[in-house]
Amino acid sequence: MLSPPDTPAHIELIDGWLWSDGPQQLVHSVMTGLLTAGLRGTAPPALRVRRQMTVVIDEHNAPEPDVTVVRAAAVRGADQLRFRVRDVLLAVQVVSPVSGARHRDTKPRTYAEAAIPYFWRVETAGADDHLVAYAFELDPEARAYHPVGTFRERVTLGAPFALDIDLTAIDRW
Repeated sequence: MLSPPDTPAHIELIDGWLWSDGPQQLVHSVMTGLLTAGLRGTAPPALRVRRQMTVVIDEHNAPEPDVTVVRAAAVRGADQLRFRVRDVLLAVQVVSPVSGARHRDTKPRTYAEAAIPYFWRVETAGADDHLVAYAFELDPEARAYHPVGTFRERVTLGAPFALDIDLTAIDRW
């Protein structure tokens, strides 16, 4: 799937429809950077962490998670445009004001049906807009995610690999 040269960046194919969230807010960029750095700092050598790469699921779905953890063998070169869904271990979506419904419903359902083992949704909440990360693991038989944790200061999990990400570090970015 190649985009025409005049197509805006960050176009996603979801359920056969093209979507764009428009320009990225600073907080979205900072959250994505924080999560990318945290995951890269703990990922084992057999995995790679990538930002905003297309994941080809089928002819109707090619989403672009904000952060993706893939098998190292799937990284083929600097000119690579996409990953196959079978190479994805974790998809992370950072919710923006215009993407809430897609990130809370459509994308998790799409990722689960495609058998991506782990999914995180990260958003701001509360009066002080602090970060909250919701982590989910796939139930392969039901092809649905079940929650494994809600994190407000640190994401500390043993899967998909041992990790500890300080969400309060966003204040230092």
